[in-house]
Amino acid sequence: MTEALLLLGPTGSGKSALALDLARRWAIEIVSIDSAQVYRGLDIGTAKPSAVERAAVPHHLIDIRDAAQRYSAAEFVRDARSVIAEVRARGRLPLVVGGTMLYAKALREGLSELPSADPAVRSRIEAAAAAEGWPALHARLAAVDPAAAERLAPNDAQRIQRALEIFEVTGVRMSELLARRREAPPHLELVALMPSDRAQLHRRIEQRFDDMLRFGFVDEVQVLKRRGDLTAELPSMRSVGYRQAWAYLDGHLSHPQFRAAALSATRQLAKRQLTWLRSLAPDAVIDPQRENASDLLAQRLGAFAAQ
Repeated sequence: MTEALLLLGPTGSGKSALALDLARRWAIEIVSIDSAQVYRGLDIGTAKPSAVERAAVPHHLIDIRDAAQRYSAAEFVRDARSVIAEVRARGRLPLVVGGTMLYAKALREGLSELPSADPAVRSRIEAAAAAEGWPALHARLAAVDPAAAERLAPNDAQRIQRALEIFEVTGVRMSELLARRREAPPHLELVALMPSDRAQLHRRIEQRFDDMLRFGFVDEVQVLKRRGDLTAELPSMRSVGYRQAWAYLDGHLSHPQFRAAALSATRQLAKRQLTWLRSLAPDAVIDPQRENASDLLAQRLGAFAAQ
């Protein structure tokens, strides 16, 4: 039996709007699958649902961590499974919505036995990155675990660090450990939003980012920066948009350069998300740019509800 409907799509594809439209027709609760929306204070730059939207429709796994903390795929799977069970117990439909594909893969396929973080090893890796740069460490990873390196961008600091850490701690490639699944995952029906017009998606991304700037995104990052306990290397501040805003506030980028860098990073993120989506073998594919996208999605949700 399907336990939840999983709605995934690239950034800017209209996932949240479609989910809220479904909530007007069905008794659903939304489970966020977004590695940036888990952090309190990251609101504008993550397109977090507004207070009004969250009051109208229950949302879960949003604002559950401080920006100085870390949050892993393992923690997400644990939390999401618990929430899905609670929503089902209330007789409502869980709709898991977002674009963090690593979390989606872990939730849908199960987790692997990975070692706990080793602070000493992490410190050595961070020191090497500071001296050589993350692309150099990506090359180092490619030498010991080419399968893991192939999936990661050369500047994906957090995941490169984790893959190198795992290899150093265990002597086993992360890609091998990821193949060893534990605990049968819940059955989730995956509906993928795959925009047919890439240029239109890019225009939407640009418009949305400019809206964020008007709504005070830079001020939001400035407030976070002034806390004094956050750094540019934390996972929260490495989120797309936030790391470029941090560099702008540090004086490393002009405002036009900041905007261009953030848009480029967001487009690259969307491209990676689409690649991930295809690899996840979705049960259904819907073009969110079609006028009947909401109706098609409602049909899938109706079939889920009828089980």
